[in-house]
Amino acid sequence: MVVSLRDITWRRGKQPILTGVNWQIHPGEHWALIGRNGSGKTSLLNILTGYAWPTTGTVEVLGQAFGSVDLRELRKSIGWVSSSFLQELLSLRPTERTLDVVVSGKFASMGVYQQPSTKDRADAVTVLDWFGCSSLAGRLFASLSQGEKQRVLLARAWMGKPQLLILDEPCTGLDVPAREQVLGAIDTLAQQKDGPTLVYVTHHVEEVVPSFTHALVLNHGQVLACGRKNETLTGNTLTEAFSLPVEVSWQSGRPWLQVVSDTPVPRPLADRFS
Repeated sequence: MVVSLRDITWRRGKQPILTGVNWQIHPGEHWALIGRNGSGKTSLLNILTGYAWPTTGTVEVLGQAFGSVDLRELRKSIGWVSSSFLQELLSLRPTERTLDVVVSGKFASMGVYQQPSTKDRADAVTVLDWFGCSSLAGRLFASLSQGEKQRVLLARAWMGKPQLLILDEPCTGLDVPAREQVLGAIDTLAQQKDGPTLVYVTHHVEEVVPSFTHALVLNHGQVLACGRKNETLTGNTLTEAFSLPVEVSWQSGRPWLQVVSDTPVPRPLADRFS
């Protein structure tokens, strides 16, 4: 079992954030975690990685039960790509070269603090090439486009050879071409026989690429639906999750959302005050 969360409840003070969450991820599965802002996605990730402790319930990740495992060691087998990490990296390491960003993934550090071997650097170049970024190796990471940065962070995560890789809204802020490049890299990674189990977090269901097998939909801190993606990402489920009437169509293995509400679209502010 890659992940086993059983009867997870988490409260902040008296406020329930997660209630009765059960989630099992088996080898060979790749999951999308779907929910609107404030649904509990980030809280669930923090519990999954041991940065928050559930009020009740049990957590097992990669066969290790929380409470009887050194979380610092366990986290070396878990990769996490997020916009918050990107901002922290840019703030703390503004002059880092792209190749060094990728090499640092092997050591799970922000920056390279020990001398990497010739093989480490060669491996980093290979991984960059695999993500279509080999030409960026010598450039300042901060000078890259947003889409290039995200693909480099994917390469960095894969450099550490994690068993579980969490992708926390990696397409935030990307235009359509850059988004599709990132999603293409993720889809390719998911198809690798020696690749990690992927958990992709988003509120945009069209980002669920064909290689993802399952989905969990959160709503107000509770599991609204959980299972194979075609059975989970339905119009009825997502209408309830987003509090908006929607339909879902499937094209080339990806779900696409369409709003079907008759509610008038609000006029632009300029029109309101004209």
